[in-house]
Amino acid sequence: MTDYAEEQRNELEAIESIYPDSFTVLSEEPTSFTITVTSDAGENGEIVEATLKFTYVAKYPDEPPLWEIYSQEHLEDGDLEDILTLLKQQAEENLGMVMIFTLVTAVQEKLNEIVDAMKNRREEEKLREEKEAEEAEKVAFQGTVVTIENFLGWKAKFELEMAEFRRKKQKEEEQAGKPKLTGKQLFERDHNLDTSDIQFLEDAGNNVEVDESLFQDIEDLDLDEDDPNFDPLEMDSDED
Repeated sequence: MTDYAEEQRNELEAIESIYPDSFTVLSEEPTSFTITVTSDAGENGEIVEATLKFTYVAKYPDEPPLWEIYSQEHLEDGDLEDILTLLKQQAEENLGMVMIFTLVTAVQEKLNEIVDAMKNRREEEKLREEKEAEEAEKVAFQGTVVTIENFLGWKAKFELEMAEFRRKKQKEEEQAGKPKLTGKQLFERDHNLDTSDIQFLEDAGNNVEVDESLFQDIEDLDLDEDDPNFDPLEMDSDED
């Protein structure tokens, strides 16, 4: 016949010697105690921690002990669920044998895996941020690729904006009672008007057509070019 009480006392003494700094007895009847399990430190000193509470049942180790996560540090809800699932699995595999050390060791390894996962997530996040920054830099350098579709869209939008601008300006001028400018006023406002015809001729090159019928034949004019007193105004008076 199995002496459950003896097996439990012996295991409790062994556990206390293995985990002297993290083992705490909570009660003797029933026997209940906690063991704090801490992960190995990560590259940046990060750790996770779980304090496990175990309670012996009358027929332990033929029946599994009761357990719960008494407290924890830096663990997420999903991590806690994984630890509880792991404890159940390990207990089922070790029925009939004292198992507290096995359960604690399994949780220790799980906590180390969690720290490694934290490191991987941090590295992945860093790579993602670097990639996003690189993509943003490429977009800023290249600008927007011009296609027929987005050019036509931009052109239509621009024309609408200009039409609206002219409409508002005309309305404002009408409300202000602004009179229509004369040619002189236009010239005074825009001094480029006096060179506009010259610019037109320069743009047209030498292809400006002239209707010669609008001019008299130069040979038919009686011009006294050799006369130093020649005055064209007197010709006009003679014709009158």
